[in-house]
Amino acid sequence: MRSRVNQVLPLVLIAAVAGGGSAWARDRQPAAAPNGPAADYPVVLGDPIRIGGTTYTPADRLNYDAVGYADIGTAGGTTISGAHKTLPLPSYVEVTSLVSGRTILLRVERRGPMDDRLIELSPGAAAQLGVAGSAHPAVRVRRVNPPEQERAMLRRGGRAPERMETPKGLLDALNHKLASGTVMLSSESGSHPVPPPSAGTAAAPATAPAMVPTPKPAATPHPAPTPAPAPTPSPPAVTTAKVTPKATAPAHPAAQASLVVQVAAFSTEDRARNAAGKLGGHVSPAGRFWRVRLGPFATRAEAEAALAKAKAASYSDARILRAD
Repeated sequence: MRSRVNQVLPLVLIAAVAGGGSAWARDRQPAAAPNGPAADYPVVLGDPIRIGGTTYTPADRLNYDAVGYADIGTAGGTTISGAHKTLPLPSYVEVTSLVSGRTILLRVERRGPMDDRLIELSPGAAAQLGVAGSAHPAVRVRRVNPPEQERAMLRRGGRAPERMETPKGLLDALNHKLASGTVMLSSESGSHPVPPPSAGTAAAPATAPAMVPTPKPAATPHPAPTPAPAPTPSPPAVTTAKVTPKATAPAHPAAQASLVVQVAAFSTEDRARNAAGKLGGHVSPAGRFWRVRLGPFATRAEAEAALAKAKAASYSDARILRAD
């Protein structure tokens, strides 16, 4: 009997030690790295930094949009990442080459550059943007909120799909802003505002009413000729009554169908027709591009509704134009 107990006890002790050891091993395993949106938190702003006599204060500007010049650094390697002086870490921006119009999605992960450049690109980001051989390429940097799938691509060291090509007209406007020294294209209150549109258009209506009193001198010559031809006034009155309806009729068609919403311009007809099919628009050639438009619309309200539809479909550069 005693020998049987001596045989059973070692087995029980081995099982207990094995079970406790596995529980201990589970408790000692490192926590899994965060995945999904949690991998982008916590978001860090940090203290102001002073570079060359200028103080840059980090801020969480959701609608940050600026033009300037980029540095190409060595940090980040092949990842599509970059450094910025004031944007939160991490955050996501679309960077557009103001030469080619190519746009990529980039993850801001570092502070810098330590000069007056707008952003520092990793070697991988410069290669995807097509500016690897440039010293200080001109760029547009616009903060965006991409879907989690694209965020995960950048966090893993991959590349997100390239954005829609920038139309030449918009590139020209951005380069003009850069040449004129306008850096911030969009800003929240308290940051550098964009200069307001010229007031020349507002001055025109103000001068128009000032011209209204001029008919007074014209009233003086009328009394002199009227007494002589007394019978003639009645026939002209009848003829003018007939002419008035004819003049008002053509005015309506001219006002109708005068506005369109330009959604985007594409380098290939297939991509343009794909976008037009989703929005219910139409495609027309414009030089070497294919543009997608909605409309035409008779009223501004209809055009505004179509513009909202285009922007909701992520075409943030859509705008209302006169139909040509």
